[in-house]
Amino acid sequence: MKTAAAIAAAVRGGQVTATALAERTIAALHADAHVAVTRVLVERALGEAAAVDAMIARGKDPGVLAGVPYGVKDLFDVAGVTTTAGSAVYANAAPASADAEAIHRLKAAGAVLFATLNMDEFAYGFATINATYGTTRNPHDPQRLAGGSSGGSAAVVAAGLLPFTLGSDTNGSIRVPASLCGLYGLKPAHASLPLAGTFPFAESFDDIGPFTASLEDMALVWGVLRNEPLAETQGEIRIARLGGRFCENAEPAQLASIDAIAPDAPLLELPDIARARSAAFLITAYEGGHLHRETLSTSALVYDPAVRDRLIAGALLPEQLYAKARAFRAEFLARLNALIVDFDVLLAPATPCTAPLIADPRIMIDGAFSPARADLGIHTQPITFTGLPSLAVPLRRPGQLPLGLQLIGKPGGEGILLALARRLENEGFTGVTAPERTFAGELT
Repeated sequence: MKTAAAIAAAVRGGQVTATALAERTIAALHADAHVAVTRVLVERALGEAAAVDAMIARGKDPGVLAGVPYGVKDLFDVAGVTTTAGSAVYANAAPASADAEAIHRLKAAGAVLFATLNMDEFAYGFATINATYGTTRNPHDPQRLAGGSSGGSAAVVAAGLLPFTLGSDTNGSIRVPASLCGLYGLKPAHASLPLAGTFPFAESFDDIGPFTASLEDMALVWGVLRNEPLAETQGEIRIARLGGRFCENAEPAQLASIDAIAPDAPLLELPDIARARSAAFLITAYEGGHLHRETLSTSALVYDPAVRDRLIAGALLPEQLYAKARAFRAEFLARLNALIVDFDVLLAPATPCTAPLIADPRIMIDGAFSPARADLGIHTQPITFTGLPSLAVPLRRPGQLPLGLQLIGKPGGEGILLALARRLENEGFTGVTAPERTFAGELT
């Protein structure tokens, strides 16, 4: 797959026009067989590509992402397009009046927006099983789930249709599909990237972030979204491994890789980790339920029943229980910060298993089958509860289904995560390996 950086260099250098790339990319997206794309934004893409070519013709620099195609999860506002958040509830809502801030920044850097992408309805799930748009298929095995809730965003990158995409992560919705689709996926420290113009789920945990097939692109897109470069550390990185619940539901390959990466690193057990996940679940349910309470009172039957019932349950939670969960979070964070003060990065599995079959979307948790839609985030949800940044990295597994790890840092530590990820890739532990496809819009 050609990187976003290489595509931008070719466009800026005149080896290919943004318009030629756009025409090929549009054709490829229309032919998507992974149920990943909800809309191809043909007129917008051609217009933005033409604007990039016009700037180059005038001798101006269109930006570091000149002509680079990308797509966004269908909860980002796109001017003139209805933001559905993956639901029939808002299918006929008024179009967005302006782009989300993240899209605005990418456009200013020369990137070209091509598509809105499939997701779990209102981002409430880890599987991208969508009652309106269908179930997104994993490019490594179309009979398997891509993960969610940003499954469409992950699938199009893994399939080679787009070099990068944006997703959102409330409890693991970037890291889960990144793990199952074999990509890099970043959930930054909470509130590090602009949320303006994105459909909310749970304010306490919502974040946005990119999917990429290379670390170079991850750093490049981060720099544009953050309005500052991703400063990588050059010094020693102090690593710890997470034990306890993080070891109880994991693939042997994940645990073996963690041990091989940092054989002498201490094994930490986070305090009350099961309770932390429960509290995160409760806070998510309460905030999501109350966000939808008014709409549910008038349009409940339009919701996906599986999502509707969870939102109604959240809307009925008493405020006192929500306040208790938030108080526990403050206490948990104080203990966590004391525990990890001497470490820069924590290692943990990103998902408990490889991608489940669409025909049987269940996974084994604590020795019993559990719905993948609810429990694929068993390892990501407690990390979201902390607000810490987490980078999903793909283990190098040629010929096998993808599996990912989480590199978990401290607030502002995204550069350290990227530096460690580069080291792990150079040492052969991680990296995008398959399916090996060239970027769909690449000229031969």
